[in-house]
Amino acid sequence: MQPVDYTTLVASLKELRRDWLPARLEQVFQRDRFTVYLCLRTIERRGWLGISWHPQAARLWAGGAPPKEPDTFTFSQQLLHQLKGLALVNFAEVAPWERVVDLQFAQRPGDPPLWHLYVEIMGKYSNAILTTADGTIVTAAHQVSAQQSRVRPIQTGDRYSLPPKLTEATPNPEEPFDRWWERVSLIPGGLSEQLLKTHRGLSSPLVRSLLVAAELPPTAQIPDLDQPAQQRLFVAWQRWLKTLETGDFAPGWTEAGYSVLGWQEQRSADSVQQLLDRYYGDRLNQETFQRLWQQLRQKVANLANKLRKKVAEFVDRLAQSADADLMRSRADLLMAHLHEWQPGMSAIKLRDFATGEPVKIPLDPAKTGVQNAQQLYKKYQKLDRSRSAIEPLLTAAREELAYLEQVEEALSEFDRYSGPDDLSALEEIRDELVQERYLDDPGYRRAASDPGEGFRKFNSPSGYEIWIGRNNAQNDRLSFRLATAYDLWFHAQEIPGSHLLLRMPPGAVPDRADLQYAADLAARYSRARQADQVPVIYTEPRHLYKPKGAKPGLVVYKQERVIWGEPNRSTS
Repeated sequence: MQPVDYTTLVASLKELRRDWLPARLEQVFQRDRFTVYLCLRTIERRGWLGISWHPQAARLWAGGAPPKEPDTFTFSQQLLHQLKGLALVNFAEVAPWERVVDLQFAQRPGDPPLWHLYVEIMGKYSNAILTTADGTIVTAAHQVSAQQSRVRPIQTGDRYSLPPKLTEATPNPEEPFDRWWERVSLIPGGLSEQLLKTHRGLSSPLVRSLLVAAELPPTAQIPDLDQPAQQRLFVAWQRWLKTLETGDFAPGWTEAGYSVLGWQEQRSADSVQQLLDRYYGDRLNQETFQRLWQQLRQKVANLANKLRKKVAEFVDRLAQSADADLMRSRADLLMAHLHEWQPGMSAIKLRDFATGEPVKIPLDPAKTGVQNAQQLYKKYQKLDRSRSAIEPLLTAAREELAYLEQVEEALSEFDRYSGPDDLSALEEIRDELVQERYLDDPGYRRAASDPGEGFRKFNSPSGYEIWIGRNNAQNDRLSFRLATAYDLWFHAQEIPGSHLLLRMPPGAVPDRADLQYAADLAARYSRARQADQVPVIYTEPRHLYKPKGAKPGLVVYKQERVIWGEPNRSTS
């Protein structure tokens, strides 16, 4: 993940000072243990200032509103208690070439600062620290004890001190070429590595931009550079320092990430704030998505495997209890023919009531005929009780397994992250598993999703919309909240898969091609997606109903029709 370097920070601060000074602080919200949002209002606008001390994505930016989730963090509550209603009057750089920003809060613009919120953007050492006007630390996003760091502990009540000074040389636009090149070429080797080692304020993406501007390859070696190449690199160096001085930035998207200099081939962005919001938001969402997907997939797979073993065990025990009827029929047969029993018999042959065929019944020679019959009746009763107890357990286990296989099927569709809707749909699955008590309750609930959002959407050959659920919660919303009397509902027959709606306007009749296209999609988004053909049922939503107490995603239908879907055709 591309870090926020000094150049990007300067570009961001230029926009923040232009658009958000002065501003009144109205609210504070902490999204997670690395990110807090300050709600600011100016005369012209209201928005959110994001502050992140994430080890790989520390940054300061203005972006969209945070998600509506409960805030359980004390850091944000302390910020709100001390800063609410005050004016943000400055984004100050504490020292040249330091990635530390001092957000200063005063009673009103023009007054001396009452509070300082220091945002330190320093990789894994990033932090956010609130101090009084005299520098006393009141709270910190990440407190550091003396045992953790003898160089710079950060504790409530301590005096705030700046991070240790950097040891590399400070870039200087007045430095002559000969002195600059002498420093860069002191140790022969890779040009990129040497630039990073000799000067502060540089990052790998910035060095790549310098090499592009100087028309040098990324693998350029110092001994291989001739005088013209050295001069081109120095010109790019001076151009970079001039950009920092003038603030003439050009934010845009590059193949590797983003740049604020505009020296590489890139797609322009509206602002540095947009770059930071989208780039880091997408990558952090992707990390969250991958981690959550792995967790849910493993959990559901383990639960399903346990249930499969339980079902197999119940089936075996039920097969053993199948001898119950045999025991009873033998007992009945023996009681009806007691006159044929003789003392000391170890077996007796009698003709079956129904077939007339001879049946050999083993006997205990030490017992009478009646006692042998009673023993058979006891075996029958024991096996019958076992069968009566196992059958409902087997039914419940099969229903639960069917539910988990449906969840497995939904998870299998999330093969990669492609946008916020993917993460939202995955979080819905997590919340559902919490609700069904397969996962521990995290103690909070996500805000309810918009009923009409998050579905996969396609258009049929005639232009009708097709909506496909991505999890059980969406399937239920699709089938029982959004479906109208004019729509058609599709699902792979007796196979775990997504619910699908072919949205029809009043009075419209779908063509055969529309039905076939919907059936192909229903087959594609089912467990049978690898098959050549899949039976798909469809019916009107009024023929759907949900049994009382049924798990999410379970639906019972009637008056269905069958059409064969071809999964491969839906992807061609």
